[in-house]
Amino acid sequence: MAIWGKMFGGVAGFAVGGPFGALMGAALGHAADSGSLLNPPSGGWSERFPAKGRPDPNNAAFFGAAKVAAALGKRDQLYAIGLVALCAKMAKIDGPVNRQEINAFKACFQFPPDNTREVGMLFDRARERTDDFEMYGRELGRAYANNSEPLETLLGALFRIARADVAPGNALHPKETDFLKRLHKAFGLPPGAWDRAESGGTRAATGNEPDAYRVLGIVRTASDQEVRVRWRTLMREHHPDVLAQKPMTDAERAKAQDRIARINAAWDRIKRDRQL
Repeated sequence: MAIWGKMFGGVAGFAVGGPFGALMGAALGHAADSGSLLNPPSGGWSERFPAKGRPDPNNAAFFGAAKVAAALGKRDQLYAIGLVALCAKMAKIDGPVNRQEINAFKACFQFPPDNTREVGMLFDRARERTDDFEMYGRELGRAYANNSEPLETLLGALFRIARADVAPGNALHPKETDFLKRLHKAFGLPPGAWDRAESGGTRAATGNEPDAYRVLGIVRTASDQEVRVRWRTLMREHHPDVLAQKPMTDAERAKAQDRIARINAAWDRIKRDRQL
């Protein structure tokens, strides 16, 4: 994923804000001060997946930054940090992080080999606490309120990590289930997103379809009632009986019919997604 290079490359000069910047600053600053990259914590990512070579903890160009643009509209950086943090907390929520969970994370998100140690450092730092995950979820939910697909992708990955060390047919640990439900709510995702993530599906299968909310001309965060009212308004404006009273060429009539078909298709997708 391209976000890794943006997350760790050229972070100097960025301002920090919110829980994401605090986590990144703490992870990098701690590594710089204590040399923990040279002595990673027992049982951590770095111990299981060592990167080639060892960075210089005194390299001010990298560690001196210790800041990422998480609160200045830099959504790629925010998503990258939140993704690593939530995956780490998911792995830790039911007990010690194990190899299966880390393997599942690495399988879900590909990042350049050059950034393996930085990702691992952030992962190890994030797993130190698990009681703050909803804070990250709410921040991501606000940042991606009008584009929830990345959040659905992340929720699906979290399900995969949760199941990594569970025998087929067995239920998730209660703490994992609670984690996922509360994060789904914090993301502000509709019921359909939970069903897709739980079943291993994503919105990618419908990636060629136009965005239903854009077709209706309404924001994704609109209430069920607001979406319904908007659909009814458009239907009244573009109803065939209304159009029949207007002088139109064949091409214009065909375009109008396509428009009403797209409006209905968008409404049907939103109904399924929100389980209305």
